[in-house]
Amino acid sequence: MANRTPTPRQQTHLAVLIDADNAPPAIVEGLFEEIAKYGIASVKRIYGDWTGPQLGGWKKVLLDHSIQPIQQFAYTKGKNATDSSLIIDAMDLLYTRRFDGFCLVSSDSDFTRLAARLREEGLMVYGFGEEKTPSPFVSACDKFIYTEILRAGASEAVESGDKTQASSQDVTTSESKKPDAKTKVQKVPVDFIANVIDDIDDENGWVGLGALGQNISKLRPAFDSRLYGYKKLSDLIRSQTKRFELQLRGTSATGGEALYVRNKKADR
Repeated sequence: MANRTPTPRQQTHLAVLIDADNAPPAIVEGLFEEIAKYGIASVKRIYGDWTGPQLGGWKKVLLDHSIQPIQQFAYTKGKNATDSSLIIDAMDLLYTRRFDGFCLVSSDSDFTRLAARLREEGLMVYGFGEEKTPSPFVSACDKFIYTEILRAGASEAVESGDKTQASSQDVTTSESKKPDAKTKVQKVPVDFIANVIDDIDDENGWVGLGALGQNISKLRPAFDSRLYGYKKLSDLIRSQTKRFELQLRGTSATGGEALYVRNKKADR
């Protein structure tokens, strides 16, 4: 069985499989920037019926991003042959044992069982889809990223490129303290975060921010600080000063520093 947590020296190889019928081409820039955070996109394939005009937007970006189009004719009206083709390819790639994880780009719940099957083999599964994606598919992935975030990020990057750049200090301050206005901001689930902290904290109530993020993702694969207007989990926690407190500690293992968080209580 493959190791779900590659050692730091290993390169994490990912297979990116895109359902062109259920993913907009506007996400392509943000999609591969996001995927680069998790590993190397060793395989990039996109599935659809390329004989029709409906995938014209994708055709314009395939060469720029070295995405291999896979032709799948719609043999019967109303039946999605693209899903079957993607699933078959995913299983073929799985049995090569060359990959550490898969990126499934679709808002279609038909890929729920595929995601579960890949995880059964010990591989990481990253899902990418719109906020309308059915919850069973979201829950079947190790992590799920809503593509509205990627589109908002792409729009922000284009706009920022047209404006005069602020100083690096001003940019850092702005990013850490202000919500991202381009994202449709949701209410921060402070009670949920507090419960996770209570479940895994030490005897003094502290938990490492990295461990907190990992446990949140296990419970809610679609959790993303950008959904709540913040680029990082640490920024989100800092914004909730009435509920949480942060502490910066030195680490003997790496010689660097790490953030720890705990719930604020009246008796402290």
